[in-house]
Amino acid sequence: MTQARPVYLKLRDQIAAAIIQGDYPEGAMLPSVRALAAEQGANPLTVAKAYQQFQNDGLVEVQRGVGMYVVKGAAELLRKRECDTFLREEWPEIRARILRLGLSPADLVAQA
Repeated sequence: MTQARPVYLKLRDQIAAAIIQGDYPEGAMLPSVRALAAEQGANPLTVAKAYQQFQNDGLVEVQRGVGMYVVKGAAELLRKRECDTFLREEWPEIRARILRLGLSPADLVAQA
């Protein structure tokens, strides 16, 4: 599960988390490609590829010459997708490890 992920997917995950957490609420403008690239130490083409995925998914709207804005409902849609992905891809491995280690629900709650 610790496979190397492409940088654009890591950036996409960071941006998605920021939208879900409200750092970029509905109607907010995302940082420009160049600004985010400079901030993250990434290639602008890599940032553009991450942004393109949001655009393709209808989560952001581009206003030519102005910027890219988070659309209404983007946070909820991202949250749902993230939950689905977690339950489908990550939870089975985590659950298996919990069982392998003999941890009980009480053990897990005590650590929260």
